[in-house]
Amino acid sequence: MIYHQEQPHDRLKELVRCLWRLENRGPEVIQHTILPDGFFDLLVSYQNQELKEIALSGLWTHRAQVMIMPGTVIFGVQFRPLSVEVLIQKQIASLLNDIDLIDQDFWGLDKFDERAQPFSSFMNNRLLTIVAKAKAIDSRKKHLLTLVDQTKGTQSVDQYSEVVCWTKRQINRYFQTTFGISLKTYCTIRKGAASFGQIKRGKLYPEQPYFDQSHFIKSIRKISGVTPSELTKNENDRFLQLSIIKEK
Repeated sequence: MIYHQEQPHDRLKELVRCLWRLENRGPEVIQHTILPDGFFDLLVSYQNQELKEIALSGLWTHRAQVMIMPGTVIFGVQFRPLSVEVLIQKQIASLLNDIDLIDQDFWGLDKFDERAQPFSSFMNNRLLTIVAKAKAIDSRKKHLLTLVDQTKGTQSVDQYSEVVCWTKRQINRYFQTTFGISLKTYCTIRKGAASFGQIKRGKLYPEQPYFDQSHFIKSIRKISGVTPSELTKNENDRFLQLSIIKEK
């Protein structure tokens, strides 16, 4: 497996976490486990250099198994929460724990040719055009989604509610209708995913704000299905997110 990741254009960083490329050049099927991380992706898949499908994923609350066939190249855009309002411009609650195939001319992706232009350059230009034409969004939504993203879900719903001047009930209704989960559940996922780096380094005591070691273990098990000690082994690069985290 060959994996490459790039940062988006500076003006897109509050909307896009990264642009990535995953390739299976070998003769065997590659299997990986994907863990919930609080982000969602656009997936552009090629099979033997032919565009196969374009898909949009929703958020995930549990791990998922993926198979990457030989001769497959997948280009991806990993979105931050705010992008649902600015770039996607629709609710993705129906995509919770799911992936939906979309038209191959979405965002002009049927015109993309890697031989003429890198995917990151092509996509940055497309997304900057969308941002330039996007309508203004509710300031409370922007404040909330940006704050939750920046703090990696480490605050309570009460704290977010107080800062953005939006009631807990309104916030949870918005998250449920937009993403398909409550803000509390989303925060559990984001905070847990923020611990993947330390877990890869073999540090099994919480660096994120958990009540205690037991709470940390239960939270990680809730989103990954295994304990931190099992994650850190990552036998055969089973867990994709841990495999692609760069060593410090």
